Amino acid sequence: MAEHDLHEYSRALVTDIQALADAEGGSIPNTFTQHVLEILEEAGVITDAALAYHSSRGLEIYGYGLPEDGSSLDLYTTDFNLTPSSSKLTKAESDRLFRRVFAFLGKHGAIRPNQEDNTDVHDMCVAVEKALPDVPKIRLFLLSNRVSTTSAPEPTVFEGVPVTYELWDLARLHRHETSGSIGEPIKVTFERPLPCLAAHSDEPNYSVVLAVIPGLQLAELYKEHRTRLLELNVRSFLQTRGGVNKGIRETLLSAPSRFLAYNNGVTATASDVDFETDEVGSPVAIRSMTGLQIVNGGQTTASLHHVLTRDKRDLDGVHVQMKLTIVDPAYLSEIVPRISQYSNTQNKVTLVDFSSNHEFHVAFERVSRSLWAPAADGSGQETRWFYERARGQYTDKSVEYETRAAQRKFKLITPTRQRFSKSDLATFVHSWEQLPYWVSRGAQKNFAHFMERIEKSDPVVDVQYCKRAIATALLFQAADRVARKHSAGSHKRLITTYTVARLSFAAEKRIDLDRIWNEQGTTDALRDALDELCPLVMETVISSDRHVSEWAKKVDCWDEVYRIPWTLPDALTAELTTEPFEIASPESTESDEAEAAVEDIPSEEWRALADWAREGRVLRSVDRQLAERVAQRLSQGRRVIGAQARQAMEVYEEGLRQGFHPVPVGLDHETA
Repeated sequence: MAEHDLHEYSRALVTDIQALADAEGGSIPNTFTQHVLEILEEAGVITDAALAYHSSRGLEIYGYGLPEDGSSLDLYTTDFNLTPSSSKLTKAESDRLFRRVFAFLGKHGAIRPNQEDNTDVHDMCVAVEKALPDVPKIRLFLLSNRVSTTSAPEPTVFEGVPVTYELWDLARLHRHETSGSIGEPIKVTFERPLPCLAAHSDEPNYSVVLAVIPGLQLAELYKEHRTRLLELNVRSFLQTRGGVNKGIRETLLSAPSRFLAYNNGVTATASDVDFETDEVGSPVAIRSMTGLQIVNGGQTTASLHHVLTRDKRDLDGVHVQMKLTIVDPAYLSEIVPRISQYSNTQNKVTLVDFSSNHEFHVAFERVSRSLWAPAADGSGQETRWFYERARGQYTDKSVEYETRAAQRKFKLITPTRQRFSKSDLATFVHSWEQLPYWVSRGAQKNFAHFMERIEKSDPVVDVQYCKRAIATALLFQAADRVARKHSAGSHKRLITTYTVARLSFAAEKRIDLDRIWNEQGTTDALRDALDELCPLVMETVISSDRHVSEWAKKVDCWDEVYRIPWTLPDALTAELTTEPFEIASPESTESDEAEAAVEDIPSEEWRALADWAREGRVLRSVDRQLAERVAQRLSQGRRVIGAQARQAMEVYEEGLRQGFHPVPVGLDHETA
């Protein structure tokens, strides 16, 4: 990498972290830690990361992570320098920092009694104590904005549990941020070369080989690399709910030797393959692969891992056919989507395409970059919002300007605070769409669900769509500032998404997003409402008898939050629009059908459904309240549209399944 590029990246990183720390009122090292953890979480390197700083003699830790599947326990520490170019991170320094975070493993039990309940450090101690007896491995991360002169230490053990070390220094972060892909290339070496059959090709940019890979090896690959192995896959693994996944699991459990016959196998790509060849130079076995990606067969891969780790079944005798395409990296974006599309024969593709080249992101980038945001600070200077469709685009764009003056002008017109990524967009929209429990599950899972909804709704990404989506960003940022004012601490993001969702719920999505865009900010009435609502949300989400991060991921948490007895202040009610703002999609055929079905059911029947559900304590409270809102809207002559109509019909149909018998209202009226 060019020294100039690395220097510019380092300088920009320090500036950004200082600005974020100042805006959020946090410490610079904590802000840097959070920034890097979000990058790694979006990349699928880590999941469920939380900040929790503690320092004592011989010990320093900045946070922890405990993935839902229990695959590892992660501990984080940080080295941040305001003048990173003045020195390098030496081996002695990195070893010392790793020792200090390692020390937490042995001392957490003594630290816990001295921490108040419901503090970040107390939660961390409890989580580590519960995880250690069963966790298969421990990962220690050192995050630094200096260039390291050494690599991470060799693996060790703690009380019989393997411990590995991850060093993310400035150079590695820079490679990651500017690579244009989600993660570093995955390299796989086969101890026993994998026999293969090569197909002749005259194409200069790709070639194809066929192989059979042991199921255990594929499961182990997924265990090590997780979603990074599926970055270019068009699917998101939905546990064992779908019919295909249940079939895969059933075959693995009951007839593993027949798996090769029953399963369609996987389609993979790699950027480079090292072959064993025969006497005429034809490939006969694969020694290693670089840049491996499973572009079709993600459900097969993850199901193998599930059976190995959750069902504790031996995968000996399980084999999986693999079609491997060796693709020149320059042609990945062109060839891989077609491979994914044409090789998909298992069932309808309606889930996430993790590639940045998905048509939704391409369209959102194109339209949003054409927008000029109105001047909001009295300077008369219009600005742009910068959507990072691919990682590092903002930095790349900035360094295109050769002079400092040109770079300053770029950042004046496109300020850092108006840069947002794909996962940020998912957070903003899902908060507005009242899905805070998805946002709370982390960037990777929330983004996957966002793309699943995009695939189903196929929105028209036009100027109006982009303006309103960015307006949800402004609303989220306003709520974030309020949460910081109320000392939400490391739970601030959780409190912010729940506050926005609760506000959206109370306002029935009728907050004027067009006005927020035009004014590039929120009104006094809206800020006052957020200020009034936020402490009430905090009381529910941050509860002394629950692990906050885990509680916030549950639908039950949202059920409690929207039941908070709170109504919109009159000042904000006066600003509401007549119809709600639906960001998810324009009206689709599915929505049209649902809207018509809702209107065919009298308001009295919706009211009866809500009363029946309340009296018998059937249906979720959120569903009962939805039935009440539908009854109210219909009685006022107002329409129920979009996602709300679809959800309402799902509630109605569930009521029928649970024993609700609608009264023939019209007939009763005639009899009376």
